[in-house]
Amino acid sequence: MNVAGGVLPVAAGAALVVFAVRLAREPRRLGNAVWLGVALLLTALWLLRAALHLEWLTPVLLGLLGVVVVLVALVLPAALIVNGVGMWRREGRSAGNLLSLGLGTGLIALEALSFAPLGRWGSALVAVAAVLACYFGFLFLSLLIYSVVYGRLDRHGGFDAIIVLGCGLNGERVPPLLAGRLERAIRLHDREATPPLLVVSGGRGPGEAVTEAEAMHAYLRDRGVPDDRILREDRARTTEENLRFSAALLPGDARRVVAVTSNYHVFRAAVECRRLGLPFQATGSPTARYFLPSALLREFAALILHYRRTTIAACVLVAGAGLVLTLFA
Repeated sequence: MNVAGGVLPVAAGAALVVFAVRLAREPRRLGNAVWLGVALLLTALWLLRAALHLEWLTPVLLGLLGVVVVLVALVLPAALIVNGVGMWRREGRSAGNLLSLGLGTGLIALEALSFAPLGRWGSALVAVAAVLACYFGFLFLSLLIYSVVYGRLDRHGGFDAIIVLGCGLNGERVPPLLAGRLERAIRLHDREATPPLLVVSGGRGPGEAVTEAEAMHAYLRDRGVPDDRILREDRARTTEENLRFSAALLPGDARRVVAVTSNYHVFRAAVECRRLGLPFQATGSPTARYFLPSALLREFAALILHYRRTTIAACVLVAGAGLVLTLFA
């Protein structure tokens, strides 16, 4: 017992040191989020174990555990479904907008199946699905926490260029989400003693009367940004193309560059910059609350697909271990 009590704080401290070193070396790594999550999980287990030795605290912890179970098992799926219906009505029926609805429905189905008489192998498959749900839940929470940490890292001034990533138009009008990015870019631009270049990036998508770059260019001019400080990149359709095509437009002396996007998209944009070998950082603008759950899930799915080999290996390992245990139980 004493050995276990000593291992947890040492392991938590070691994970935290690894996280700090990796953060100092390169903050744009997805692995940083995992190490932070591991450090926080081990710390929580250590504190929980220490607290269980206090008899007066045990009922409080059991009550808190009950609250957490209710929140995760009932409130979370219901909130996701409500958000998904709201996204369906406000933003349309695209696959990305239905992520929260699908996840909420899937969680309820998994919970219902866990009480169903499915037999040995059926119960094993449900158990494997539950473990995978916990695994992805851990990754999502780790990424969410680290995204907040990354978003609050100090962005020193002295930018030579600011890249604004497009996110779609309403016909030829700049919608609120994109306007938030542009306003953030204007604030960064105006606080510099030597105004940096502004690169607006985005091609023309379905249902759009002009390119995103053209609409953003007009928005910035109307807000008083000099025309000669704006560059237009009007071919990009993805985040990768936004960054790659914009980088090609920058002059050789543009060394300090920041990409402006929405707050939910900041970390993925930073990871993409690192993958492309671009020494850019990223910063974000606020997003409407109703839009955040689906947007965060979409970003998480994109990062998981980006690291699909690791994801597939983890899923195979979990599923294989569960099936082996069932076979020899």
